[in-house]
Parts: sequence; structure tokens; C-alpha cells
Amino acid sequence: MSAHTSSSGAAGATGTAAAGALRDDARTIGVVSLAHGISHFFHLLLPPLFPVFIREFGLSYSELGLLVTAFFVISGIGQAGAGFLVDRVGARPVLFVAMGCFVAGALAAAGAQGYGGLMVAAGLAGLGNSAFHPVDFTILNKRVSQPRLGHAFSAHGIAGNLGWAAAPVFLAGAMAVTGSWRLAYVGAAVLALLVTLVLVLNRRAIDDRLGAWAHEKQPAGARGAVPEHPMAFLRLPSVWMCFAFFFWSTAALSGIQAFASPALQQIYGLPLSVTVSVVTAYMLCAAAGMVAGGFLVARTQRLERTIALAMSAAAVLLMLAGIGVLPGLVVAALVALAGAGVGLAGPSRDMLVKQASPPGATGRVYGTVYSGLDIGFALAAPVFGALMDHGQPNGVFYGSALALVMGIASAGLISLNVSRPRVSTAAVG
Repeated sequence: MSAHTSSSGAAGATGTAAAGALRDDARTIGVVSLAHGISHFFHLLLPPLFPVFIREFGLSYSELGLLVTAFFVISGIGQAGAGFLVDRVGARPVLFVAMGCFVAGALAAAGAQGYGGLMVAAGLAGLGNSAFHPVDFTILNKRVSQPRLGHAFSAHGIAGNLGWAAAPVFLAGAMAVTGSWRLAYVGAAVLALLVTLVLVLNRRAIDDRLGAWAHEKQPAGARGAVPEHPMAFLRLPSVWMCFAFFFWSTAALSGIQAFASPALQQIYGLPLSVTVSVVTAYMLCAAAGMVAGGFLVARTQRLERTIALAMSAAAVLLMLAGIGVLPGLVVAALVALAGAGVGLAGPSRDMLVKQASPPGATGRVYGTVYSGLDIGFALAAPVFGALMDHGQPNGVFYGSALALVMGIASAGLISLNVSRPRVSTAAVG
């Protein structure tokens, strides 16, 4: 009888511990994903109101593209440094500083009196954005149990895409309600403050010093010798292939986010109310693709194949959009659907970076690799803006498709430099 009681008690304790681990994982994933969503929201702090700035300040598309460049140059440079800072002082304090930068950036946009003020807003928002990938992935890798890590990456990516989708709707809606684009930016500052409050209330869930899992602390034999010098990871070819992958894939995204709407207007004569919604639909489709991608990453070890198939399909759809022979509404739907292919590749992409990270260098690797994202945005935006200024709107879709193809090639090179299998099917299922 006592043995039975002891056995039942042990089972109950195990069940309670499992429920507690699930609850802790869910809270950490939710809070980190919310923070990632607001960072992507601030990627689009300025682009949704580009038509307003053209009217108010007489700016060209090339000048507007340079605002995007400023955001991502500052974010890219800062992101590499933020990775080292996260490894040294922890992720949570860096996250709180980043949120403060977002509040300041939104207020700077609200008070802008010309191009210089908009540039200050872009710079502050970019500085805030620089922290998020090294912060987020450090917290997830240290706080989330291995069986749920793949789904954590998926939720993280979905939240980012929802942030992208929400920004145009929020800013345009706030401007319509208040009658002022400046008050719309005050609303964005309040939104960032509210998210900061949620982070403070859940600060224990994002304290990477309390991480129970720390997946990067694996035996060195699985990855080779652990480099002792803090810069030694830069010698790994896989790190730079990951960087290239992010550069090309986000160069494609830059064209769609900032210029798909005016390009569709010029090529197909679609109204602004339709073309603006295409960018939001693209992001929503990408979020749906990431849901499926979170399950796919748990069922395949050939991550580069998933990436290649999904991004190839997206490239084909964007090429069709550029040709200009299909009906405008059909093309709008195809552009939105292309987002699903990019989203499907997202969790596999994040797992590839994890596999390429040497032990103890999570923040540094994610900071360096994801700076490729920022540089891709920074360099691509003025190129696509120049295409628009020179009457080549089709080039937005052709260029985005070509960039996706280059991203596929980079993902294939990553797989040649990362030993397999790095993550078992059971590990992330």
C-alpha cells in the first residue's frame, strides 16, 4: 500500500513538474514573441506614411529609401555589438534599453519638422531594433526546454510578421481616427510603453541568468573544440553563410515592404486601399507559413531543402507579379501568397543558425548573423527606391525574386559547413 502511495506520489510530482515546465516555457515564449512583434512594428515606423511625407515635406522615393537605410545601418552595426553585450551583461537589461529607444523614436517622428527629424526617428528606432535578435534567441535558448524550442522559433517568427502586418493598419487607422499623423506616432509611443510594462511585469520569465536549459552548453565533441577567444567564431564559414542568407532574404523583403504598394499602383492601376493591404496580407501569409514551418522543422534534418522549396515558390510568384500580364487583383493575391513561402522557411532558417552557433557564443553569433538582415534592408531600400524613381516598378518584383534565389544558394552552402545531424527529430518535436 505504501509502495503504491509512493509510486502515485512520484507520478504526481512528475506531472506537476511537467506542467510547470510547460507553463514556464509558454510564458517565456509569449513574452519574447510580444517583444519581437513590437520590434518588427518599429521596422515600419516610417514606411506606411511615406505618401504623407512626400506631401508634407516634398521628399522623393530615393530620399525615403535612405530613411530605411539609416534605420537598418544603425540596427546592423548595433546588432553585432549588442550580441557581445548580451553575452556579457545578460539579455534582459539590454531589452529594456531597446524598448526605451522605440519610445524615443516614435516621439521623434511625432515631432519631426522635416527630413532631419525623420532621420533622427529612424536612427533611434534602428538603435532599439539592434538588440532584439541576440536578446530574443539568447533568452529562448536558455529558458525554453529542447522539445519546444522549434515551436518557440516558430512563434517568435510569427509574432514578428504580425508586427509587420500591424504597423500599417495601426498607423493609418490612428491617423484616420485622430486626423493627425503626428498623433498616430504618439500612439505608437504609447504602444511601446504598454509592451514595456508587460515585460517588466514578466521580468522573471525573460531573465536568461535563471535559464535552466542553456542549449548552447553542449559537449564540445558535437561541434568541435570550443573556441576560447571571443572573436574566434568569426572564423567559422557557416557563420558567414548564415549572414549572407539573411542579407539576400531580407533584401527581397525590403522591396516588398517599402515599394510593393506603389509598384502595384503603377503597373496595374490598383487603388491605394488595395495595394496597402497587400503588404499586410503578405505578412499574414508569412505568419501562417511559419506555423507550418514550426512543425516541418521538427520532422526533417535537411533544413536547406525546406528553405529551397519554399523560397523558390515565393520567387516564382514574385516573378509573375513583375511580368505585368495577369489581372491586377490576381497579382495582388500572388504577391500576398509569396509571403507564405518565405514564412515556411523561417523556422528552418532559425534552426540552421542555432546549429551554426558554437557553445557559449549565442548572443555574438545571432548578433553577427542577424546584422545581415539589417544590412540587406539598408542596401536594398535605396536600390528599389531608385528603380521606382526611374520608372521601373517591375524591377521591385524581379529584384526581390532574384534576391530570394541568392538566399537559397546561401542556405545550401550553410548545410555544407554544418555537420548533420545537429538536432534530432525528437529534439524539437
